[in-house]
Amino acid sequence: MSTFNGIVAEFPDIRIDFFRKHPDAPPPLACFLSHVHSDHLAGLESLRSPFVYCSAATREILLRLERYPCRINYAKGVLEARQQTYKHLARVLKPLPLETPTTIELRPGLHIQATLFDANHCPGAVMFLIEGNGKSILYTGDVRAEPWFVTNLTRNPFLIEYTHALKSVDKIYLDTSFTSDMPFQTKAQGIAELLGKVRLYPKDTVFHFQAWTYGYEDVWLALSKALQSPIHVDDYKLLVYGALRNRLSAGKHVIDQHISAEAASLTGHTCGNTPHPGCLTSDTDVRLHSCERGNMCAVARSPNVVIIQPIITRLPNGQQLAEAGVGGGGEDLEREAELAGLFEDDPTALAELLSACKSLTESEKAGILGLISQAAQARKAPSLSLANSIFGDNLSADLAAALRVLCDQNSESAPWISDSKAVSGNGQLPKVIHFPYSRHSSYPELCELVNIFQPRDVWPCTVNPKQWMIDGISIQSLFGQYCSGTTFEHDLKMASFTPMTVPEDGSQDCTSQVTNCSAEKGSSADDDDLAIKTLTSPLREPNRFPDCGNPRVGDPAHLRQEEEEAGEVTLNQAQPIDAAGSGTTEAPIHGLQPLIPSLAQKRKYVEIDLSEDTDQAEAEDSQRTNVSIVSTLPLDCSAVREGAYRLALANAAGGDFPAISLLSTDGHHTFADEEL
Repeated sequence: MSTFNGIVAEFPDIRIDFFRKHPDAPPPLACFLSHVHSDHLAGLESLRSPFVYCSAATREILLRLERYPCRINYAKGVLEARQQTYKHLARVLKPLPLETPTTIELRPGLHIQATLFDANHCPGAVMFLIEGNGKSILYTGDVRAEPWFVTNLTRNPFLIEYTHALKSVDKIYLDTSFTSDMPFQTKAQGIAELLGKVRLYPKDTVFHFQAWTYGYEDVWLALSKALQSPIHVDDYKLLVYGALRNRLSAGKHVIDQHISAEAASLTGHTCGNTPHPGCLTSDTDVRLHSCERGNMCAVARSPNVVIIQPIITRLPNGQQLAEAGVGGGGEDLEREAELAGLFEDDPTALAELLSACKSLTESEKAGILGLISQAAQARKAPSLSLANSIFGDNLSADLAAALRVLCDQNSESAPWISDSKAVSGNGQLPKVIHFPYSRHSSYPELCELVNIFQPRDVWPCTVNPKQWMIDGISIQSLFGQYCSGTTFEHDLKMASFTPMTVPEDGSQDCTSQVTNCSAEKGSSADDDDLAIKTLTSPLREPNRFPDCGNPRVGDPAHLRQEEEEAGEVTLNQAQPIDAAGSGTTEAPIHGLQPLIPSLAQKRKYVEIDLSEDTDQAEAEDSQRTNVSIVSTLPLDCSAVREGAYRLALANAAGGDFPAISLLSTDGHHTFADEEL
């Protein structure tokens, strides 16, 4: 799921894949769209200017795209949908040819050069190479950087000067949907596995392939050829893919113009006077179906239909990472309801409306509210698998029924699923076929992509800041060894965030998608749990966040100098006390050393009083003795407070009991002011 805000620091006058207004940034002079997946279209529906540059295939698909955002009518207690299209952008969208440097004038005297490259993601998906004013950036959008793809980039004539170190890319804006160090099967390997499984079924078996978003066209083509059968799709898909084929009249002849590589195979072509149909058809009497889930044909609804479902990857132990919802795309190829705006509505009103729905259980209501909260943080409206007919002519539906569907979908979704055996124990073939086919790059593939360019910096376009801070992920730890620069702007930004409090036992947040929390807490775990547990950051050094060339971040020397200049007392580094009484120092997250003193680790009084013998004090101050653990002094305390703290500890330890005066009773506060 893309989290990129569209702003390119090297070219502040353009926006890419994000079209909403930024209050602190001037309006863009040009916009760019990499592909049609919904997480890259934010704000595009209300855009009127400037021009949006994209590939020809992206333009044609977008002009025929239909979306159904929904809102709650609180007065009526129903869910209302509206049809949203992008037809009004016909004059705003400007197609650019691939691998053709194009100069664009932003304003008089200001020009940039844009070159588009195929991204191996879905029809029309491209990467942008933007050059101008002595700078250059590569925006990958969503990309699958398979080995053959990276090899082709190294020999591309418009990239040779960058891939052979004649020029340097200032920054790569990278698709970081996956940063776990696990390999993905290539698309070819996944399709080969699928074809091998399909061959085991009888000749009259009917299959339904769940292609809910763009990017599975190669699977369609391979299945159609292997089974010698067209693929039945709904009228909406026929309309969208039909736009990739233009028929031009040239006198008495009609010339087919296909604007993407797979268009002719999907929609058909004409050779001389003979028409050749594509693999997509409206005929339902076929073995392969890919009609939309909300409006399946009667053949696809048969209980004997075998479901073909893609996954991201398969681990050696058989575990499989589910594809749905990973890396964006969502339900873009399905005309389904999107619960847009729910997280913008009054949460109190929504909670009251849900409480009034007697047909929903308390657990269902809590699940719905939780899902809407997650969708708000992910900047992606949750989708409902509802047929358009459920809304009727007035595009409204029963709220309780619609939200129950949302709750059921959320409870059934899981990132990991079990492998389906080729043949079950009773001799019957499985009803669901899984095969690996990722539309996004794995972490090793991203490393190879970055390595051929060796840019000065990398900016991630898919980030979960909370999870990155918990896991200690940084750009330097991920891609630093493949970059020619040493300062990473995203790491500086992350280091400026207030560090989150980590429990003293070192345990992490159990909401991590890739961490098995029960295993972390000491419970038994099988091989599958261990496989999931390893899907954390590929580099596991304690110090993950570099200072990135900023000497002030995480440097105690600078903190000590500033505090001493301000007249405050700086204390030594904390050393937690373990059960055995020995002081052990835990390495902090480098670059995230707390700049707010109250968030730093606490320290003992014996560490403040340098005159005492540290070893002896630590030996006496142990949980195995009756000695109480002393209180602590915050780092930002004043000199007066430190003095009172020392006197209180001295009195507690015995001695002459020196008096501890208060500001309200000393310093002549008890005497009346003299008249001047």
